[in-house]
Amino acid sequence: MAEKITIEMVAKECDVSLTTVSLVLNNKPGVSTRTRTRVLETARRLGYTPAPKVPPGKTMLQKTLGMLVKTEPELATPANPFYSQIVAGVDQACTDLGISFLFSLLPVDENNHPVKVPPLLENTMVVGLLMVGAFVDQTIVTLLGEHPPPIVLVDGYSDTERYDMVVSDNFRAAYQAIEHLLGLGHRQIGLVGSEPDCYPSLLERRHGYQRALKENGALRPYLADFNVNRSQGEAETRCMLQENPQITALFCVNDNVALGAMRAAQSLGRRIPQNLSVIGYDNTYLANNANPPLTSMHVDTLAMGRAAAHLVSMRMEQPGAARTTVVIHPTLVERGSTSRLT
Repeated sequence: MAEKITIEMVAKECDVSLTTVSLVLNNKPGVSTRTRTRVLETARRLGYTPAPKVPPGKTMLQKTLGMLVKTEPELATPANPFYSQIVAGVDQACTDLGISFLFSLLPVDENNHPVKVPPLLENTMVVGLLMVGAFVDQTIVTLLGEHPPPIVLVDGYSDTERYDMVVSDNFRAAYQAIEHLLGLGHRQIGLVGSEPDCYPSLLERRHGYQRALKENGALRPYLADFNVNRSQGEAETRCMLQENPQITALFCVNDNVALGAMRAAQSLGRRIPQNLSVIGYDNTYLANNANPPLTSMHVDTLAMGRAAAHLVSMRMEQPGAARTTVVIHPTLVERGSTSRLT
């Protein structure tokens, strides 16, 4: 039997992101004509077909999932590699389950609240929704009406407890990152990113950082606060290091923030990791390509996507089942940006 061609294969062949391929194949805006033509020609050449093959022994399920992935209003396409891997995981699971899925962008504000309602919410073919990276507020709830389709939040949150969720163990992962730095001899450790009222996943990382310090001798916290959707934190990190030169390690709430923190530290003459260790979060391709390569908390985003697709499929089959939260546990990937304090 011929190998099933997936959007991941098309993206790799074209050397573009999974999100770009999804936009092209779903005839969405935000992709140049040249790239769109290249993706379509590659998909045809490889033999990609949007209708999934059904594995032997399974019956085709007449289901279509909708997938809404957050994007900031000023971006043409989501540039976040964290979410592109979730899309790949959903695609893999839908292929296995015999389910189609439609992809759309969900514009959000700096606090990840939706600012525009995508037409996908009005698509009558959609019998289940995956909402990725957004805070589901009353606006979305109202638009979905009295009988909304099953919804699973992926790295998403809500002020109600009505939704199934797939999240990473942000608190424990942050705690683990600080334990690693403590094990290397660091005691003056700063947190880069987050705010007291930030997005829940970042707030959980903040709390994990604070708890780890408290439970290891009530060490003093150092906080470079800012909204990560507005800033990469270079100025904030520079200010914190200038005011607190005794800091020997930084934990950053994501890899992009970590790169900004590294640039800020290097601009002050701090050498990484010789006199400043840095840990990121998400373990995206940015981590491996940093200079030096970035130690980061790895989140299995493919597993998040697969789990979300299976969870919403289960919810469609069993609407009365207990609300379910799937927690993905990150693991530390140690690279060249951390070292023992000497």
